[in-house]
Amino acid sequence: MSDLSSGLLVGGVPYMAMGHGPPLVSVEGLTPTHDVPTGLARRMYLSGVAELSDDFRVYWVNRKQGLREGESMSQIAGHLAAAIEQEIGEPVLLTGRSSGGSLALQLAVDRPDLVRALVAVAATYRAAGRGREIAQKLAQAIRAGDAVGGWARMMTADLPTPAQGPMTPLARMVARAMVREDPTDMLVSLEAELAYDVGDQLDRITAPTLVIGGAKDPYNPADELQQIAARVKDGRAHIYPTWGHRRTCMSATTTGLTLGFFLAAVRSH
Repeated sequence: MSDLSSGLLVGGVPYMAMGHGPPLVSVEGLTPTHDVPTGLARRMYLSGVAELSDDFRVYWVNRKQGLREGESMSQIAGHLAAAIEQEIGEPVLLTGRSSGGSLALQLAVDRPDLVRALVAVAATYRAAGRGREIAQKLAQAIRAGDAVGGWARMMTADLPTPAQGPMTPLARMVARAMVREDPTDMLVSLEAELAYDVGDQLDRITAPTLVIGGAKDPYNPADELQQIAARVKDGRAHIYPTWGHRRTCMSATTTGLTLGFFLAAVRSH
């Protein structure tokens, strides 16, 4: 990864970039901090986009640092849009997983001119159901001063019930290493996601769009994922019948499907 660069884009957006070719922006899911990743986190996030960097200049990005209380998903997406305009300077291939996919959908709704093609992974157009419940509990824990405990509970929430108790001490240890003293950015991101709903604006997305999901994902009902594909101008959905949220987000098969879709989008223009 000799071509790897990292730091802050304009406005304080953390990024890591590598590879050569058309620009591809990958929006990370919810994280405890909006720092430029280091150590194990850096290696983990880079491994998730490395396969894409053989054909594209990949920008891994997170939400900006220093979010203001009350900022909406649209405002948070606006920070990413400004970074794309000023740092990349052309429309991008855009992807995101989980809450990062929701943020990518928001960006594509607000700024369709900046999106060349879109892949939303394990992400839907609103906060609802089990996902909303977990986000609310995490936000409550942060407000109560227990960000570590709240993050640990979220990390184990989609494990089988018998495994949640035994895995909690490990989850708390990991959370303690990740959560910063000031969890404001994480709380603002959570509250923005709880208020997020672009269901009636999806027809503003003009880029070719692929929605990838799992039928066993408790956070993103398959019928809502199909609705995204139906409501955007040029959409399709790929639902794995036996996959849950974690597998859909982390699978190399998902990355391969994303890569193939973006290569096809580039070659068709």
